[in-house]
This record gives sequence, structure tokens and C-alpha cells, in this order.
Amino acid sequence: MRRHDLDWLRVLVFALLIFYHVGMFFVPWGWHIKNNVIYPDARWPMLFVNQWRLPILFVISGMGTYFALGKRSGGQFAWERIKRLLIPLAIGMAFIVPPQVYFERLARGQFSGSYLDFWPSYAFLGVYPEGNLSWHHLWFLPYLLLFSLISIPLLLFLRSHPQSIIVRATHRLASTPYGLFGLVIPLYLWESFLEPFFPSTHALIGDWFNLVNYLTFFLYGFLLISVKEAFWKTTIQHRRNLLYVGVIMFGMMVALRQLFADSTLVHFIEAAFTVINLWAWILVLFGYAATYLNRKSELLSYANEAVYPFYILHQTITIAIGYYLMDSPAGFWSKFAIMSIGTFGIAWLIYEFGIRRWSLIRPLFGLKPRSGSAPA
Repeated sequence: MRRHDLDWLRVLVFALLIFYHVGMFFVPWGWHIKNNVIYPDARWPMLFVNQWRLPILFVISGMGTYFALGKRSGGQFAWERIKRLLIPLAIGMAFIVPPQVYFERLARGQFSGSYLDFWPSYAFLGVYPEGNLSWHHLWFLPYLLLFSLISIPLLLFLRSHPQSIIVRATHRLASTPYGLFGLVIPLYLWESFLEPFFPSTHALIGDWFNLVNYLTFFLYGFLLISVKEAFWKTTIQHRRNLLYVGVIMFGMMVALRQLFADSTLVHFIEAAFTVINLWAWILVLFGYAATYLNRKSELLSYANEAVYPFYILHQTITIAIGYYLMDSPAGFWSKFAIMSIGTFGIAWLIYEFGIRRWSLIRPLFGLKPRSGSAPA
């Protein structure tokens, strides 16, 4: 049975990613290009979103893997993952990401000349950030591919043994909201003992905190979908209480950061607030989505197919628009609106007229070849 609420969540979280990356243009955090005026207060809503936006995508990916393995063997699933993740990654690194590096080099005075001068003569020299070869925002693809391939034996075992001790233990935890919070214990250990020593790089090699942390969320997604209605019943019935937990934990996390300087003790306390906060919001989103969004629609069918190409394309468009706006005297909201509308609009034009309708192009962006007439 297809869960339309998961499709909606996937679409909405990736749409939120576009606004998030537009926001990165304005806040003090490091990013590829920056506005001529920085707005420090804009980081607070971004901090809220940043806590759970990537973890929930890996949870949803784990849930999707459960459904995919119901229709494929392990070998078929592996080949399907390679085609749908590795090919778009290669295309992205060759054609989509280089313009981002080009505009960054121009903005920082590290290159002068046209894009034709930059690609391919300089686009593939060295590894970013010292060089120019990078997967930038597409880092999600190699991580998901790695998780999908290395976990196949475990996932096949769990799917064919629904009475295994792991699935039964997950069922017990998922039957109450308090039990679901038992799943934050591994997350707390990673946040406490890995994160300080392995800062996030998204380089795959040596990025141990992200690897272990996101793999945990991926496996959680598979396990939670395995217990079926026990999980959905709990999140639907307790979604309001889970919302209260999320609000309180986020407030305490922000207060701790504002009131106390960083130290070992503060780090351990903040790690607890962080993992409880992000897990509570993930459960909140599942609960409200299951209540209000678990229904089919033509808009969802269109958006669910479009979301992958939009993800691949969006950051290049955002950076290109931002480069030409960065020194403009326009204010925050004007620039934010232009970049957001421009990113969605240009991505839609490329998707609708350059990707969706062309069977030879579709697989390059992770879509299945077109069969018959696609719905409008």
C-alpha cells in the first residue's frame, strides 16, 4: 500500500530545501556566495529547520526502501539504486555543479573569464574546496547510495523475518510515544562522542559523524515502516503532545546556546536537547502528514516526479541569481522573493520542457523512461 503522506512529506521537505538554500545567501554561516548585507536574525528559523530537514529525508528514504524491496530482489534493488542515484550524480558533477563553482570563483576573485573558459579547462582540476571538482548539494546521493547497498543483506533479513527480535523490539517502542523516544539514545551517543571530533564535510571519506548518524536514520525509517500501523497510530494519536515536546526542546536548545559558553558539560546537555528536539519534530511531521495528507491527488503525482530534478537543478539556479543580486541595493525580502521565485520558476521550465517530456533525458535526472502520455 502506497503512503501518499510520505510522498507529500518528501515533496514539501525538498521544497523547503530551496528556501533554506536561498536563506544561506543572507545568514552569517559559510556558503558559496553571500549577499552584500548579512542578516544574523534570519539564522533562527533556519536553525529550526536545519535540525530535522536532512534526518527526515533519510528516514523517508529508509521507508521507501522497505516498499522497493517488496517488489525487487536484492540484486534488482541494487541495480535500480545505482541507475537512479549514480547516473544523476555523474551528470550533476559534470554539468550542474560546475556553474556553482564558477560563480563562487568569480565572486571571490579566484577566476576571471567566461564560463566557456572555465568549463572544462578548470572545472575538473583538483577537488573542492582547493580545486573545483565537487558534488556540492548532491552529496545526499552518494550517501544514500552507500547506505542502500551496504544494508541490503540486513534489510532483506528484516523484511523476510517480521518476527525477528529487532522488528518486535521496534514494534514495542513504536506502540507508545515514550517508547519512540528510546530511539534517540544512539542518536545522543553519536551527537555526544562523534560530532565534536568529526565535523560535517559531506565528503564521504572521513565524514564519520554524518555517515553513522544518517545511516541510523535510514535504518530507523525501514524499521518503523516494518511495524506498520503501530507507528502511524502512535504518531497520529499523540501528534499534539509531540508538538509540545518539540517546541519546548527547541526553546531550551536556543536558550542554552544563548546563555552559556561552549564547554564539555554544555555540549553533553545540548546534545540531549538537540536529538530530542529533532526526533520530536520528525514524529510531529509524520503524525500530521498521516492525519491530513495521506490522500492521492494529481498535483502530488506531478510533484512527486518533479521533485528529484528540482533537487538536482535548484542550487545552481539559486547561486546564479544570487551572483547577479549580491551587490544590488535591494533589501532582504526583495532579494529573497526574486531568488525563491526565480529558482522555482526556472527549475520548472527546465523540468517541464527539457526533462519531463524526453525519454532519453529522463534517466539522467533519476526518472524512469516515459511510457505513453504522462499526466498533465
